[in-house]
Amino acid sequence: MSAKPKVWIARKLSDATLERAARDYDAIINMDDGLSSADEIVAMSAKVDAIIPCHSEHFTEDVANRLDPRLKIIANHSVGVDHCNLPALKARGIAVTNTPDVLSDATAEIAMLLMLGAARHAVKGDHLVRSGQWDFWSPSFMVGKQVTGARLGIIGMGRVGQAFARKARGFDMEIHYYNRSRLDPGSEAGATFHETIESLLAVSDFLSLHCPATPETTGLMNAERLAQLPAGAILINTARGALVDEAALLEALADGHLAAAGLDCFVKEPGGNPAFAEHQNIFMLPHIGSATTRTRDAMGFRALDNLDAFFRGDTPKDLL
Repeated sequence: MSAKPKVWIARKLSDATLERAARDYDAIINMDDGLSSADEIVAMSAKVDAIIPCHSEHFTEDVANRLDPRLKIIANHSVGVDHCNLPALKARGIAVTNTPDVLSDATAEIAMLLMLGAARHAVKGDHLVRSGQWDFWSPSFMVGKQVTGARLGIIGMGRVGQAFARKARGFDMEIHYYNRSRLDPGSEAGATFHETIESLLAVSDFLSLHCPATPETTGLMNAERLAQLPAGAILINTARGALVDEAALLEALADGHLAAAGLDCFVKEPGGNPAFAEHQNIFMLPHIGSATTRTRDAMGFRALDNLDAFFRGDTPKDLL
């Protein structure tokens, strides 16, 4: 019987995922769950046939060029692959997969949480009660922005964008979207398609980002585009931090053009932007959009499914 393929699991994944990996592969598991440097990734590539990384492991062009020929596949435990230089990895003959489909609802739930929290002063309200400073009430106290019936703009109407739209319809929101291509009528479900981002911005009381980070979308929401949102609009980002010009966002919040923001991702991760902490109208979470037990199990199993197919000699379902 041939030896099992050797796999490095670069972060501590769900218990169910690790149990399956240990059963089916010769698995090296980073139980310490710490970040690995570029040199550590390169060194590990000489010891394994496959790597299951998260978005926290960066396969830059330099790293890709230094990977050992033994490494044959990178089965990402993520949907986004902006941490991977795909052309450089392809040139080395290394297969790359991701985990689409399985985290759409969990991420859409976080987008809904951020939208509601940003609209209704969740940060300020929690602080007042928790700190014992809540000693006042009036009809003008903590008045926020109503979500029900508002116009929601979505940039990126893929799996997560559509899942968010379905949930937003429960609040009777009017759905507008921009996408690289228009959806079929059944998938649109009554949403209004906009051929340009600028057209979408003009009608977005709330704007939610659900597109990947690419060279074309980096800094997508810059000062010019933020200014095109209606006064008092709220920005939600559960996609990638690179989509937002953070300095421009701070300025738009400081001058009152934007009422609030809800952010689950940042240009610098981990850590975020320290300047955001000064603003109680920014509701923040530490990039936990897919962090439910069910979704983490599904992501891990999807990555392993891709490995199983690859080592059987089949084309992985999620080959990029």
